[in-house]
Amino acid sequence: MIFKQLFDDSSSTYTYIIASDKGREALIIDPVIEKTEEYLKVLKELDLKLVKVIDTHIHADHVTGISELSKRTKCTKIMGEHSKSEVIDLRIKEDDKIEIDKIQLKAIYTPGHTDCSYSFLMNDRVFTGDTLLINGTGRTDFQNGSAKTQYNSLFNKLLKLPEKTIVYPAHDYNGKKFSTIKDEKNNNPRLQVGSVDEYIEIMNNLNLDNPKMMDVAVPANLKGLTLDQL
Repeated sequence: MIFKQLFDDSSSTYTYIIASDKGREALIIDPVIEKTEEYLKVLKELDLKLVKVIDTHIHADHVTGISELSKRTKCTKIMGEHSKSEVIDLRIKEDDKIEIDKIQLKAIYTPGHTDCSYSFLMNDRVFTGDTLLINGTGRTDFQNGSAKTQYNSLFNKLLKLPEKTIVYPAHDYNGKKFSTIKDEKNNNPRLQVGSVDEYIEIMNNLNLDNPKMMDVAVPANLKGLTLDQL
């Protein structure tokens, strides 16, 4: 299997390129528009045909590359059915399967960071978007976020996956590339709570500044802008 984890320094975003082998079909998860040429270079070097591109949710800290990649490769743009994006080709729901060649991802609806947040399970690993981060969880104070809803997504869905499942988030701000469900259960400070009310208390008192790109990124991502439209 081909598995590439790429990083955007400006937004601390992880993007994933996945394929079963060289010369086969590929999919990309959570692309950043400014990195489009880098993705296309990797695809060309490995003789991959990009057929599907997925955003885990409407991002507020960078402009997504899904429309630019679709424009350049004719790939199918995929998001969850709750997404307000105006350019999605395929809207998936809980337990839907996304397939290319010998690769299959199962959709898990994990709202809370936003109301359109999905995670994607692929065999021994799960792509958690901003729902479950390494030693953290995604903020819940905008885009119809909800700490109570996120608690359910975490404790009743993601943390019930096998403990050896590898966690690949959409962001990390401390140089970590992956974790496991077991590690997050044991070490993630936001998960060491005894009740949903305790979790809500933590999330409601983070007092974080808005993402610097939020006023640009959210409208651009809803419209699905390409490079020449920014």
